[in-house]
Amino acid sequence: MKKYRCEICGYIYDPAQGDPDNNISPNTPFENLPEDWVCPICGATKDQFEPVD
Repeated sequence: MKKYRCEICGYIYDPAQGDPDNNISPNTPFENLPEDWVCPICGATKDQFEPVD
């Protein structure tokens, strides 16, 4: 699963870790995050993330 980086603050969403602070289970692909999910650091929306290699 690909990691995604917030273009605003640089936060990396790692699907292997999920986002436990926001009730996102580990192994949740970025594409499966709820549409209202936002960056836990700066509040950026999903469309402000880009895939990282």
